[in-house]
Amino acid sequence: MSISATCPHAHAISGLREPKLSQSVHREECTQCFDNQDGPMGIDVCLMCFNGSCLDSDRHHTRNHVLRSGHSFTLNVKRIPKKKISNRSDGEEPPTKMKKLAINEEREEDKYEHITVFKCWKCDLQGGKEVAIDVANTKRLTDGVMLSLSSTRQSEVKAWEEEITACEHTLCLEQLQSGTIPQEGLAHCASCELTSNLWLCLTCGALGCGRAQFGGIGGNGHALAHFNTTQHPVCVKLGTITPEGGADVYCYACNDARIDPELVTHLSTFGINVAAQKKTEKSMTELQIEQNLMFDFSLTAEDGSALQPIFGAGATGLSNLGNSCYMASVIQTLFSLPLFQIRYYGKGPSGTSSAYVSPTAAAHWENCTQALPADCLECQMYKLADGLLSGRYSRPHSDHEQAPTDALAHPTPEHTPWQAGLKPAGFKALVGKGHAEFSTMRQQDAEEFFSHLLTVLRRFNHQNTRGVSEESEPTEIFAFGLEQRLQCQSCHRVRYRVDTMDVLSLGVPAHELADGEADTGAGAGEQEQGTVGAPDESGPGKKRYRSVSLEQCLDLLLGPSGQEALEYQCEGGCGKVNAIRQMQFATFPDILVLHAKKFQLVNWVPTKLDIPVILPENDELHLDKYLGHGLQSGELELPDSSNTSGPSQPETDPEALSQLEAMGFPTVSCRNALIATGNAGAEVAMEWLIMHLEDPDINIPIQAAGSGNGNAPEPPAEQVAMLSDMGFTNSQAKKALRETDGNVERAVEWLFNHPDDTGEDNSPATSSSETKKAPPGSSRLPARYRLKAFISHKGPSVHSGHYVAHIRMPIGDAMDVDDAVGDWVLFNDEKVVRADETSVRDLKKLAYMYIFERE
Repeated sequence: MSISATCPHAHAISGLREPKLSQSVHREECTQCFDNQDGPMGIDVCLMCFNGSCLDSDRHHTRNHVLRSGHSFTLNVKRIPKKKISNRSDGEEPPTKMKKLAINEEREEDKYEHITVFKCWKCDLQGGKEVAIDVANTKRLTDGVMLSLSSTRQSEVKAWEEEITACEHTLCLEQLQSGTIPQEGLAHCASCELTSNLWLCLTCGALGCGRAQFGGIGGNGHALAHFNTTQHPVCVKLGTITPEGGADVYCYACNDARIDPELVTHLSTFGINVAAQKKTEKSMTELQIEQNLMFDFSLTAEDGSALQPIFGAGATGLSNLGNSCYMASVIQTLFSLPLFQIRYYGKGPSGTSSAYVSPTAAAHWENCTQALPADCLECQMYKLADGLLSGRYSRPHSDHEQAPTDALAHPTPEHTPWQAGLKPAGFKALVGKGHAEFSTMRQQDAEEFFSHLLTVLRRFNHQNTRGVSEESEPTEIFAFGLEQRLQCQSCHRVRYRVDTMDVLSLGVPAHELADGEADTGAGAGEQEQGTVGAPDESGPGKKRYRSVSLEQCLDLLLGPSGQEALEYQCEGGCGKVNAIRQMQFATFPDILVLHAKKFQLVNWVPTKLDIPVILPENDELHLDKYLGHGLQSGELELPDSSNTSGPSQPETDPEALSQLEAMGFPTVSCRNALIATGNAGAEVAMEWLIMHLEDPDINIPIQAAGSGNGNAPEPPAEQVAMLSDMGFTNSQAKKALRETDGNVERAVEWLFNHPDDTGEDNSPATSSSETKKAPPGSSRLPARYRLKAFISHKGPSVHSGHYVAHIRMPIGDAMDVDDAVGDWVLFNDEKVVRADETSVRDLKKLAYMYIFERE
């Protein structure tokens, strides 16, 4: 890099504008790799679009950005930590642990020194030439870049803050009664004797206990029962009211925490003077934070020694961005798979040098159509692959005393050489963009995120390959066909349907053990060897469940015991009769993902059950017996009812519908659940509801698919344009939207399943079985699988607590071991350690997701 005080292009600097409030300034990290401002060369921030890029001699990200964009001026930013000055004298006790709800933003100028330099790349295209400009422009542009709040920092500040808003029920609250309630300490639930966890109905003043909460806080759900009886939706938790007018307000109609703008007035109706109140109980947000902070996985071996951190290619941790462990576990698992490594890195991690650059990544950087790499999913996937697999960032932190402190990172034992961990904030923002849940900082379900990520990757790949076969894409290794056979018990005719799946969800039977009762289940003998409950989760009062084998769970879904009787409207003219449904594999995937559904509804809250699931010997699965064979000779098919004219409303089982409504679910949600599960019964529909309670369209009625005759209304132009941008024709887009009643996500799936349909109304593709797309996967035998990874969860609900991943890694750079037993690695956010045999054995039984590789 050359240095000069003069620049023939300096006159153009006065035309540069500082960033707007709405613009993201990528000054902390390169948008194409994880080199950051703490490195020796710092980060160059473009003064036109505020993209951040590194000066690495092998990757040339800044130079590439200059050549592609034509933007010539950058501000180089380097950050150097200041030496910490202790305010405590010798012998003084350390301060107590911070327990605030939100993370107060620390001032960077107190912790770091920033060195900034202006550079002109027109003068020196190889490394940029340092230039001196006038004082006014220097201050204006430097302050604009340095004082803006980066997207990464915004995520950290908001990490533990829950977004709570008002609703129609709090804004339009009508109070029917007035009077005073008993003083603090004398009040109790109107239906039981509980004196804590009390909720005051703001409509009539009734007191009821809440639902049982984390930390042993009791509750019998009488406040909810009051709502079910009276339909009075809004209540406030006594003991959380502060003199400033804050309190826990909950709306049962919305089933969410809310804000009551007129809370002071509403409380005065019942004789409560807010100014005189004192907070005596933890709020729901405090309980959630305390719960998430407490859930961690032990980093010590069975003998109490610390687990050994590992470093190198393929062993790079991901820093917690705030409730992002669900994402980290899924990402680590995906990039441990060879096809993902080859697709986004060009090779496996073994033997990789720091100078290696993926050829496909380099080619994409040259031709990327997005103006900013932060907006390109392909760029972010290449960035993740380089960060996780290269080993460049997998090293012990050089200076623990001056290392940047992360308020969201797990507590680190002294003198343990942990790595700092990568922060995939750009990837998280891009993948979650527009999604009601994954765009937030709340904890999410790892299995739901896995499915969402596959959908996002497939959409992007289809859009950019413009209809070219996607069989080589790594997302296809999870896809398989699930065969559903339905037989009418009156005419004995059958119907076969094959659905494309990525995850096989298995119900796990729950049998609670009484105190002192021995476990006589599948792993009874094995359980005595270790602590079956996840580390640090056992204790008095903890429920114990009989262990079951993974094969039992598979049999309950795919075996003879999985045959299900249901009421059915026979298209063969038999009327409403009984039918038998049986599911089996139509094809097997290369990578089989099993999702263990171990939860039940307790006080209307999905609660996880720690049921031990025992895997087969050597973690090997043999699935040959679960392969279906389609229509057999001698079987008669039921007539296809999809060609009937005119749209019709989907029918639901009235008995199952009434059962779900009696549980308190809205009618629309109940109908949607029954339709989505094929009227398989109230129990199956309830499980579906539990998994989809947070879906934004849960209360939007599902309509019957169109008849394909073109009589449906014209789809909105913006939806057609959205699908056209993905490479489909306007005719295809319109037909897909008509067939799926305007649901874009279902329309994309329909298009993938009908690739030969031109979209014309007379197209035979929709009715011709010969042109029907074959299901993904393979039906070849034998179907043998071995466990590659498993994702474990600790906490009472899949939407709280903590996720980690255990991955079986090949012996190589990161796993330099002498035997084949120590090949399991624990990825716990930024901590990557060699897992001990005991913890692997115990946590496998309580895993939430299992990932098997086909042999």
